[in-house]
Amino acid sequence: MPLPARPVWTGQIRLALVALPVKLYSALDAREKISFNQIHEPSKQRIRYEKVAPGIGAVDKDEIVKGYEYSKGRYVLFSDEEFDALKVESKKTLDMIQFAPSETIDPLYFDKPYYALPDGKLADEPYRVVRDALRNTKTVGLGQITMRGRSYIAAVKPYEDGLLVETVHYAQELRAAKNFFDEIPTGKLDKDLVDLAEELITRKKARFDPSKFEDEYGAALERLVQKKIERNGEVVLEDQEEAAADYGDNVVSLVDALKKSLSKKSKPAANDDDEEEAAPPPRKRAAAQKTRAAPRAKAPAKKAAKRAKK
Repeated sequence: MPLPARPVWTGQIRLALVALPVKLYSALDAREKISFNQIHEPSKQRIRYEKVAPGIGAVDKDEIVKGYEYSKGRYVLFSDEEFDALKVESKKTLDMIQFAPSETIDPLYFDKPYYALPDGKLADEPYRVVRDALRNTKTVGLGQITMRGRSYIAAVKPYEDGLLVETVHYAQELRAAKNFFDEIPTGKLDKDLVDLAEELITRKKARFDPSKFEDEYGAALERLVQKKIERNGEVVLEDQEEAAADYGDNVVSLVDALKKSLSKKSKPAANDDDEEEAAPPPRKRAAAQKTRAAPRAKAPAKKAAKRAKK
């Protein structure tokens, strides 16, 4: 697969006095997503957006500035020059000033990934040295990087045969989990339930393989677009999948659900021989039926004996 035409950032990753020239390329491919335009159906013309002001109508781009609403309907206005002066100087160096064990960084903090490639033949050796040092120490290099006029926390980590740089959220950007989870009950759980759940999880444990998952909506959308083209734009209603069952109040107990989930994988389907072995022997069943029927048969006999004595 060819590399994108241009890197999103070019500069140096520095480990003390070791300078590593790199180019960053986005690891995400937005081209894979299908996008749509808004069309005026009668004329088949694409909708264009005009910027308008109430009572004035369409306005020129040169007349538009950014404003911050500090109270209802009241704004302070900013010029482009003020924003340009505010932009952080676009440093071309990512200094790794801290190294953290990889397992100590909550995945919630990671944002966008970028592949870092050595920039030039002279960068090959220091690139591999930094990669292997991070891998051997199981650490992530942390520093700050400036892109598009903004400063980001950046994490440098080994990934496959190279280095990955991921932008990291600042602490104030994340909502505190406690605000969402503080109402979850904290009572003691039934150990048997947890053991059953753990066994089910253990049986399904495997290395993460993203190829096992498919963007079902995206695939259906691609099929729909292709059919639409093939049928010259006529309406295409794809077969709808059955809706998920609504169990309502008819929900099996948690224990039964876990046991049933485990049995699906651990026990083969019962054959006829198993069913015969599991069932009680016919003689015993017949004896049990006679035993249960005996009390009912004695009552009429006693009444007949009493009548004979009279």
